[in-house]
Amino acid sequence: MATIETVSGPVDEEQLGLTLPHEHIRSTSEAVRATFPHLYDEQAEFDRAVAEFKEVADRGVKTVVEPTCMDLGRDVGLIKRVAEATGLQFVVCTGVYGSRYTFLPQHFANREIDDLVDAFVHDIEEGIQGTDIKAAFLKCAVDEPGITDDVEKVLRACARASQRTGRPIMSHSHPASGTGLKQMDVFDEEGVDPAKVVIAHTGDTDNLEYIEELLSRGCYIGMDRYGIDLFLPIEPRNATVIELCKRGHAEKMMLSQDYVSTLDWFPAELIAQTLPKWSFTLVLDEVIPALKEASVTDEQVNTMMIDAPRRWLA
Repeated sequence: MATIETVSGPVDEEQLGLTLPHEHIRSTSEAVRATFPHLYDEQAEFDRAVAEFKEVADRGVKTVVEPTCMDLGRDVGLIKRVAEATGLQFVVCTGVYGSRYTFLPQHFANREIDDLVDAFVHDIEEGIQGTDIKAAFLKCAVDEPGITDDVEKVLRACARASQRTGRPIMSHSHPASGTGLKQMDVFDEEGVDPAKVVIAHTGDTDNLEYIEELLSRGCYIGMDRYGIDLFLPIEPRNATVIELCKRGHAEKMMLSQDYVSTLDWFPAELIAQTLPKWSFTLVLDEVIPALKEASVTDEQVNTMMIDAPRRWLA
């Protein structure tokens, strides 16, 4: 049996239980927070995260996969405090999101790929941000701008760190641009086992032909942005999951919301107005009941919410 690193220490894979495989405590503009700390209320952010994650725990969730990496304001100290206050197991990552999905900070842009690999491996084998908390997976991102030179550097660094450590990869994607397939091309070139890869945000499209082609590459897919109707409303997201379950793909899907307790990219009132249903509990309270009414079985739900995240992480 494999063990999985959490912010509270390693656990046996069978202890993961009901899992939300893509949620954030905080995504923040790193340079703004460091330079203008007076703009932020960290105690309020912590209190809000604890209250929201207690609602998750009350619904039976045991584990949260928290993919906040560099360029999103990763803070494993904060994550550990939330874990201690809620009793949830948080699984965290190393990696680079990529500023505006295009470029790296000068430090890594002007060094070799292996320097980036070494930084990732340090987080996995030694610990993150001066702690003994170890990364359980790697995170990268390709969005509408595509695979720029710096983004390719991050993808290949994640692939090589995965090869060195055995850790899986989560990669943000932009289905409208077909980036999931392009990412898999890079991972294939680097020799990564596709079963170690989840292409996040695949659920932003209802293009079944694209999704089937992606699944044929052997990766997992994240149907993980429920509530972000700007990309795709709940109804077509559900219809896509239902059809993929009918086609026998439940074992390769993971359901989540990509919700962020504190997101400073936009004014809070604008987020609430634009995404009124977006929350940590939408999948549990609304989506799963709707899927079950439409013939998705309890076994398929458990596969997507328990088995698939466990297999990917293990």
